[in-house]
Amino acid sequence: MTVRRDPLPPLNPTRVFATTGRLLSISKAAAELSVTPAAVSRQVRALEHYLGVPLFHRVHGGLELTAAGSRYLADITPLFTALEKATEAVRAGVPGATLKIRSPATFAVRWLIPRFASFHRAHPDIDVRLTTSPAPIDLDREDIDAGVQLGDGDWPRLFSQRLIRNELVPVAAPRLRTAAKAGDATLLHSLARLDDWAVWFEAAGMDTANAYSGMKYETSLLAYQAALEGHGVAIAQQALVEKELADGSLVTPFDFVLDRGRYTYYFVWRADRPQSPAVVAFRRWLAFVVGP
Repeated sequence: MTVRRDPLPPLNPTRVFATTGRLLSISKAAAELSVTPAAVSRQVRALEHYLGVPLFHRVHGGLELTAAGSRYLADITPLFTALEKATEAVRAGVPGATLKIRSPATFAVRWLIPRFASFHRAHPDIDVRLTTSPAPIDLDREDIDAGVQLGDGDWPRLFSQRLIRNELVPVAAPRLRTAAKAGDATLLHSLARLDDWAVWFEAAGMDTANAYSGMKYETSLLAYQAALEGHGVAIAQQALVEKELADGSLVTPFDFVLDRGRYTYYFVWRADRPQSPAVVAFRRWLAFVVGP
């Protein structure tokens, strides 16, 4: 009796092969897939056994695709891309779909979160999962779809969308205005942006000798709160303290405002694969909120 073999290959070994074939490295594939190198090797061998042909030549320092492996990888890669796109479309279009994004904490608290209500009203079927970190975004290793990053907008394998102008301005509680102008107030720093005072002093044509003195906080969010409490004068991104400047709880002791140009906050997403409908919806909402 002849046993009929399923014409469809086992999905997990095929996926592992596609990743290994793209990277030509078992260790790199294991890192990307969050499994052990031994598990990658087992899955590749299982697919080779199923197909009845070797897919790789093991060479010194890495792997090479066989002729059959190269042909098979070229054929299945667009299939996995289509499967991923179809899955993301379904997940983004049904109740409970989740958009996972990450942002620096200060930008999240002072800019994103106050505006989220309008996104939820426009897209009630997309749940946003927001996490915070000052670290550079790595979409290959993080379980996120997109995020907000500070920089010049030019990162490998990422598309970027500018969000706000990065204008630096000293801010303090009203009672410290005179002391700040006289240089007698404590400087408040963010450890995540430790050069901001020095950059501002130099651009303003002021003495930079004490630009790094004073109190230092983990984030700008904490430095802004310390300024509100009257502990000193902080160097702020003007767009992130606009509410306090408008209501008078913070004031600007100096008239000089430093525009950092391209160096500002950007929304970033992958450039090497199709965007999910949820990412597209969030991008369009951001463009509407930011305006021209």
